[in-house]
This record gives sequence, C-alpha cells and structure tokens, in this order.
Amino acid sequence: MKRLFIICLLVLTYHTAKSQNKITGVISDQDGAPLIGATIFIPDINKGTISNNKGAYELLNLPNGKMKIQFSFIGYANHIESVELAQKSIVLNVKLKQTAIEAEEIVVSGGYSSSQHENVVKIDILKLNPLNVKNTPNFTEMLTAIPGVDMISKGNGVSKPVIRGLSMNDILVLNNGVRFENYQYSSHHPLGIDEFGIQDVEIIKGPASLLYGSDAIGGVINFIKEKPSPIGSILGDYNLQLFSNTLGMTNNFGLKGTSDKFFGGLRVGQKTNSDFLQGGGDFVPNSRFNEYSLKANAGYTDKIGSFKLFYDYNNQKLGLVEDEAVESIPERGRENKIWYQEFNTHLISSQNKLYLGQFKLEINSAYQNTELTHFGEADFYEIQMQLGTFTYETKLQLPSKENAIYIIGFQGFNQTNTNLNNRETKLLPDATTNNYSVFGMLQHKYFEKLILQTGIRYDYKSISSQAIGLASDVSTYRPALNKTFESFSGSLGATYQLSEKVLFRANLAAAYRTPNLAELTSNGQHELRYEIGDQNLVPENSYEADISTHYHSDNFSFDIAGFYNRINDYIFIAPTGDTTDTGISIYKYKQANSSLFGGEAGIHLHPKNLKWLHFMTTFASVIGKQADGTYLPFVPAHKLQFELQAEKEKLAFLHKVFASFKTYTAFEQNNAAPDETATAGYTLLDLSIGGNLKIKNQFISLSISANNLLDTKYIDHLSTLKEVGLYNPGRNISLSLRIPFSITKKALE
Repeated sequence: MKRLFIICLLVLTYHTAKSQNKITGVISDQDGAPLIGATIFIPDINKGTISNNKGAYELLNLPNGKMKIQFSFIGYANHIESVELAQKSIVLNVKLKQTAIEAEEIVVSGGYSSSQHENVVKIDILKLNPLNVKNTPNFTEMLTAIPGVDMISKGNGVSKPVIRGLSMNDILVLNNGVRFENYQYSSHHPLGIDEFGIQDVEIIKGPASLLYGSDAIGGVINFIKEKPSPIGSILGDYNLQLFSNTLGMTNNFGLKGTSDKFFGGLRVGQKTNSDFLQGGGDFVPNSRFNEYSLKANAGYTDKIGSFKLFYDYNNQKLGLVEDEAVESIPERGRENKIWYQEFNTHLISSQNKLYLGQFKLEINSAYQNTELTHFGEADFYEIQMQLGTFTYETKLQLPSKENAIYIIGFQGFNQTNTNLNNRETKLLPDATTNNYSVFGMLQHKYFEKLILQTGIRYDYKSISSQAIGLASDVSTYRPALNKTFESFSGSLGATYQLSEKVLFRANLAAAYRTPNLAELTSNGQHELRYEIGDQNLVPENSYEADISTHYHSDNFSFDIAGFYNRINDYIFIAPTGDTTDTGISIYKYKQANSSLFGGEAGIHLHPKNLKWLHFMTTFASVIGKQADGTYLPFVPAHKLQFELQAEKEKLAFLHKVFASFKTYTAFEQNNAAPDETATAGYTLLDLSIGGNLKIKNQFISLSISANNLLDTKYIDHLSTLKEVGLYNPGRNISLSLRIPFSITKKALE
C-alpha cells in the first residue's frame, strides 16, 4: 500500500511538473542583437525577471488564464503582449525598438491590467525618477508635472492634490489600490503618503465612480508600489536628499528579495525640515515638519495565483501656520513644540488573485487606522480623534473571448470616528459610516480598432453619529445624525485607434458623491476659522463629457483633451461674513449647482538630428462656476510649463547624464470666488543636472537642482498661506543621492 502511494505521488508530481505553465524567449533589438538586463514583468501576479547575457529569459509556475506581459529596456519602446496560458509552455521572442519617446505602459487603475491605449479612460502615468519629477520636500508638488493636476498647499508639509479644479473629497486617493482615509476632507491636512517605495503614480482625470464609488467624482490618484526584485535576486537602495530652503534632510533605505515563488521587502524613511523661506528670504514661522515611515511587504506566487500582504506606517508632525504660531515663534527651527498637528497612520492590506479555469477572482481587504491630534500650547491637546476604516472588495472576471472583458464586483467599507480622551474641541462627533456597492463592467473590441466600454454601479451608504452637547445650548448642541443615501452611477466610453500613431477617446459618465461627516456635522474651530456643517446637505451628482486625441511617432508626441463637468448640488465651504465672540471668522458648508470646464494639451519633441535633446510643453485650463455666475473656490489658474532637457550616455566620468531647464507659468487668476481675492500671475525657473557615478562596479546616482532659481516672491491661488499674508517657498537648492546595491543575484547564464 505504501509503495502504491509513493508511485501515485511520483506520477502526480511528474504530471504537475510536465503540465506547468512556462514562458521563455529571447529579447533583442530591432537588428537582432540580444538585450542584456531587459525587464519582463507580469503585473497581474507581481512577478518578473530579467534577460541574461544572451537576451534569454524564463518565467515558471504561472497560473492558467489571460494576462499581459510588459517587456522594457531603457532607451527602447515598451512592448506589451497578451497571452492565454492553459497548461502549456509558450515561446515568446520579442524585438524592442529604439525610441526617444516613452511608449505606453500597462496600467491597473482602470479596473484590470491593460495597456494605456486599450483603456477607454485616459490614465496618465508619472514615473518617479529624476528625469520626470522635481526634487522637492513636497511630494504633492511632484504630481503637478501632469497637466490638469495642481495642489492646495500650506507650505511643503501640508498639501492636497487637485484634479481639474476638484479636490479633497471630490477626488479619491489610493495607496496601491486601497482607498486611503486620513481625514482628507480638509485643505489643512496632508496627503499622508510619501514617495519612497512608489514605482509609478497613475492618475485618472474625470469621474471614476463606476469602479471606485463616492469620492471619485473628480478623478483618482493611485500610488503604485514598487515592483519586487527579479527572481533570484536581493536588491536594495539608500536615498539621501538635502534641501537648502528648509534646511531639510530625507533619508530612506529599502531592501527587497525574490525567489521562485516568494517575494518580500522592507523600507524605512525619515524626513526633517525647518521653517521654509519665502521668496525674498523671510522665514514662515511654524511651517516646519517631521516625518517617519515604515513599509513592509511579502507575497507568494504560484500556478493558482498571487497573494500579497502590505503594511505601511507613517508618522507626521506638521506645524500649523496660524496667527498664534506666527506671534509665538520668533526664531526659525525644526522641532514641533507648539501649534502643530500629528498624524499616526497604520495601513495593512491583503491583495489576492486566483486563476480558476476561465475565471479570474480578486479578493482584497484592508484596515487603516489614523489618529489625528491638534496641539496648541506645549503639550496641550485641542483635538484628538481616531478614524478606523475596513475596506474590502471582490472582483470576478468572467470567461470571455479574446476581444471582450466582463467584470462584476462587490465593494464595501465600514468606518468609525472616535473622539479620544474627551479633549476640549470635538470637531466631529463619534460616528459610524457603512457603504456597500455592486457593479458590472463590460468591454468589447470591434474591427481591431474600436473599443467600447460601459458599466453600471449601485451604492448604499449610511452615516450615524452620536449627539454632542446639551439640547438647551443651541449654539453648541449637535443632535444625533442618522442618514442613508443610495445612488446609481454609470459610464460609456470609446477608444478608436485610427492607426498605430493616432488614437481618439470619448467618455460620458454619471457620478456622485455623498456628503461626508465633516460637511454634515462640523461645529467648532478648525485652525483659522470656525466651521459649521449642515445636516440637510444632499449628494452631489456629476455629469461629465470628455474627449481626447493622442498622436505619437518615434520622436514626437501630442495630446489634447477637453471636458465639461456639470455638478448638481456641489458642496463647498464659504465664509458667512460673521465671526465668533472671539473674532474667529465663521465658515459654513453650502451647496450650489455648478460646472467646471477646460482641458489640457501637451507636446513632446525629440529632434531626429539632435538625439540628445528633448523639448516638452504642457498647458492646462479650468474654469469653475456656480449656476448664478459666481466662481467656485480653489480653482487653479491656467498653467503653462516648458522643459528643455539634454541627455548624454557618457560625459567625462559620469554615465547617463542629464540637464534640464524648466519654466512654470501661472496666469492671473481673476475668476475668484466670493470669499477669495484675485491672484497675480508668476513664472518660476528650475534647473537640474544629474548622472551616474561609477566606482568600481557600483553606480551612484547624483543630481543637483535649483527650484525657483530667481527667488521669485509669489502667491499661488491655491495657497492657504494667503489667509495669513505669507508667500510660497523661495529658492531651493537640493542635492539628491541614490546608492543602489545587490547583495546576491542569480548568475546570468
């Protein structure tokens, strides 16, 4: 019996080994020469490898089903292949074409892995490397390289992204696909995510409620985690940044490794910045901030699918630039002692994909806990709240033909807000929010050129809160809240690829956003103003149409897009004209039918006869109006960006050298809301140079940049420092150093 069992086990093992999915091939250039170190990556299962010294690669233990593979190599256009595995081996030889213009990539924020051109919703990608982003202590400022993306800021530490004039709860921030909740309703709160350990940022401009529900009425920003190291390797990096304007320093260290089936990584970071200098040289009291972060991940990939676990911790101490702080802090410093806010955020998430025959099943869940504390005088707690959010989703991709995709899904989140230790101010009451939704999406491709996508979603949401105060005290009493909302949303989009070079997109979307806890229940001082909510607020409903065109060749690309977004019952906060007994201005949440319209355009030119030169320019415009003709608050000015960049493979002792010259122009913003003032235009000049220094077999990346080189004294229309009569940051000279290293690596065959 024992012998029979062993024989059966050997037969089963043999059968499994013989029937496993495998992809092999050779990566070469257009002339057939092998490319050594080319990257082969499958985003669906988070698995990748690199080609050896013959250009060959091999991927084993792959699940059955449809998936996309991206082949990439620096200086060459990305190549994307779709494969369907079914207990077989595939030989996939790929030739990459040299190009000066970055080609399309695989994106995941459209609900499934697809190439950028296949997605009917335009998804912009920002790659976080020195060639694409500013070297700045303000991570949100890096995002503004994408036209149509701006930021509301209170210096470098406190900033919020803006997409086409919408911000806070009208856009959804995702941490690697997980809904990020950290009291994002306020312009005085930070983004809460740092740039290290992030591979790319994917940005959807326009309503995305079909896939993401409420709060995605204006768009989505998805911070995608870095890829695991190639199979058989352990990689690491140390990053150092120094900033003259804030006397700031950033340290970050990461380590990651991958075996045939397991992968994992760890990253720790620290930031410290003193009060920044305005244009002209004066410091801004209490604009200092300090931050610590820890990120860890582990995962397993096999024939059945992939299983990933992530943990993020972030601690931020952010000075509050208020009248009291300005008066109380006569000297520049970096330690947070008085008038500051502290955020402690823990996020643990599990992301899993199962390949079950012709079905692909995603099961994801996450728990996030953010504690927010406001300090006044030294060690005096003004506000102390805790927000716990449990999110979950299941998406099932149904069997379909090669030219079709069918997805159904269920999503939900349960959230509790709790006031801790009975502090002096209870800005928000203890409350519970629950949201449940179902959706379906289908996509079909016709004639190899036209892609149509449509879908519908239903959401049910409930918010309940406890009463605060005594009913006899009308000025401070907040009755218990018990609200329910339900809504349908949907979209219809099309992509038409006229040729390999020309692409057209058009989308119609109906989206919604329910009022949040702050908008419904606020009643208390929040920094420089006294905020009052309104329990009678109703959901916003958005109806947007947008069209776009994309053209690219080997040395030239052009994009242009236009949109019109009608929002019924748009929610915003505005001054009432009254003040409290202590002289604090009273603000109240209001609603009005509104519309936002505008567009973006961009050109990227790489002259054929000047292969080392790049020229890029973008323009973005948005206008926001209420139905009565008055303008909406926090709508950015028209922006124009120019960049001239030179690159050289080797210059003296440096490799992959670059130098860039950039200008940022904001036009006059005279379309001010009733509670705003007009803002003068300005132009900023940035310079940067960098390259790789080789010491023996080790490369060290170095870059030096100067932002606002002319030390221009200016106020951006979205700067909340305007409230206290202070200017945006002046000149900043920065040094960035990155040391990558490999502890062990599978020998190249």
